[in-house]
Amino acid sequence: MDEWLRGLPEFPQFKDLTLEDKPIFDRIFHHFPPQISEFTFTNLFIWRYAYQIKICRFQNFFCLLSEQGEHSFFFPPIGEGDVVECCQRLLQFLGGKAMLPKIVRVPEATVEPVDWKTGGIKVELDRGQCDYVYLTKDLIELKGRKYHRKRNHIKQFQEKYTYRYISLTSEWIPQCLQLQTDWCDLRHCEASPGLLNESFATKEAFTHFEELGVKGGAILINERVEAFTLGDPLNPETVVIHIEKANPAYEGLYPTIHQAFLESQWPDYTYVNREQDLGEEGLRKAKESYFPHHLVNKYTLTFE
Repeated sequence: MDEWLRGLPEFPQFKDLTLEDKPIFDRIFHHFPPQISEFTFTNLFIWRYAYQIKICRFQNFFCLLSEQGEHSFFFPPIGEGDVVECCQRLLQFLGGKAMLPKIVRVPEATVEPVDWKTGGIKVELDRGQCDYVYLTKDLIELKGRKYHRKRNHIKQFQEKYTYRYISLTSEWIPQCLQLQTDWCDLRHCEASPGLLNESFATKEAFTHFEELGVKGGAILINERVEAFTLGDPLNPETVVIHIEKANPAYEGLYPTIHQAFLESQWPDYTYVNREQDLGEEGLRKAKESYFPHHLVNKYTLTFE
């Protein structure tokens, strides 16, 4: 067993993901810098209840199971060795419990060099889960005609409101949580399982803000938090934005915090990953309006 897998149970035994597992994830992601937005410890930890995440090792692979009865699935294994054999075993394991055994969010870098047909495995692009990746410099500078509307929105906000941007510290977390609650009340989160899970994940991120080591930013209007955002390094070149919320009463607040956070805390990272659009048309238009540099394509593996 490779040293970076130390402390993990051997497949098919699993353990629940906990905060104490952060050093294991840090070692693994150091050895295998991730490309997909799901693969930061912060992301997996704050969504662990929604996904019911359990972890183990198979040979020299790190495996993450989302155990949800007939809707169970695996995330892509991380490691080295025979990845086709590993995925076969994971899909076979799901055969006894999931309605459709599958491994999801598999990055192109894992899919491309392998002949999956030898293992009887089918590969399908999942467009709704593909990550949008931008040049950080582009989103800070907003130069050129294509960003004209973004610059205008920010300018109008700046002219209309007196505000200040701050780097988040623990003293502002209660106000961030209140904004999240207010945002949820407006959007009727209780009627949407997806928004309810997102709200819980946001609260988990703030509850464990110090332990997770995430960076955050907020915009204050009249010394009240009206927007916040949280991000984390995904790999040495890329930061991933986990959460971004703003009071919709203030037009131009979203692009303002979006730009300020990158300029203040992430200017040395080449890329910013702003996650997926989930196949939602409105979200897709919003992400495309910032002109992505490229998409991180993700695939689903199933038996043929």
